[in-house]
Amino acid sequence: MTARFGLLLMAYGSPATLDDVEAYFTHLRGGRTPSPDAIRALRERYLRIGGRSPLLEITQRQASGVEALLRRQGLSVRAYVGMKHAPPFIAEAVAEMAADGVRQAAGVALAPHYSAMSIGGYLSAATEAAAAHGIEMRYVEHYHDHPGLIRALTNRLELARATFPDGRAVPVVFTAHSLPQRILQWSDPYPGQLRRTCELVASLAGIETWRFAFQSASHTGEPWLGPDILDVLRELHAGGTREVIVSPIGFVADHLEVLYDIDVEARATADVLGMRLVRAPSLNDGEDFLAVLADLVRRALAGDQVQARV
Repeated sequence: MTARFGLLLMAYGSPATLDDVEAYFTHLRGGRTPSPDAIRALRERYLRIGGRSPLLEITQRQASGVEALLRRQGLSVRAYVGMKHAPPFIAEAVAEMAADGVRQAAGVALAPHYSAMSIGGYLSAATEAAAAHGIEMRYVEHYHDHPGLIRALTNRLELARATFPDGRAVPVVFTAHSLPQRILQWSDPYPGQLRRTCELVASLAGIETWRFAFQSASHTGEPWLGPDILDVLRELHAGGTREVIVSPIGFVADHLEVLYDIDVEARATADVLGMRLVRAPSLNDGEDFLAVLADLVRRALAGDQVQARV
């Protein structure tokens, strides 16, 4: 039986195997083949986290989880997974949706903060594919201040705090993916939305000391948003900090930027400095995060113009 509505969950994508790294890297560079050294360096990062990212499997669990939750709530919906830079691509997911007879769908990028450079790309790809198949799409553009998201992030932060004798006194560094500084020329909402999330989590958690840092900047020859997490760790150490919690509020799943850039690279910097670094667990397919997604989807399909755009 055809579901009345479709749900397209969109994520960045990752190579399925080490042999797929070059094709993945080439795709995210817009078809320009990276240098052998760059490919080798990226392969090494994946090797350090076990040879591959768990992003696709986590996204699939998020999709099946939110679909099941919405069905229990009485909504006839089927969830589909589309990736920006790796199979299954967004266009492939939309084509599957059309083949299943879906004519109305909600689209959600699995990143809470909007930027025309990041989320805008997901929505453009989905819109183009949906138009080709006659599917009406409604999009959730951002959910950086959703009360359920703030509670879920705070819950993960409390788990990290619990690993310290006096966790409430440990400084917190919130992080998100850096983007080129030129987004500031567009009055892009990304930095402001990130700060708002930090403020809301800090308030709910009663955090005494916190900082925000960007991470995972690419080497593209242009300036990227800062400060970088490694620099912030060094600054905290210089100020006497010896324990720190990192809360990656810009991400909703474990992937390379979390498992390598924080768990390997940032932790190595902390180790050299003599600091103990604990990362707050990712949201992944936790029931509290699935409830957030379900709420967003219901509101989008109902035509909520605050969180969704037709």
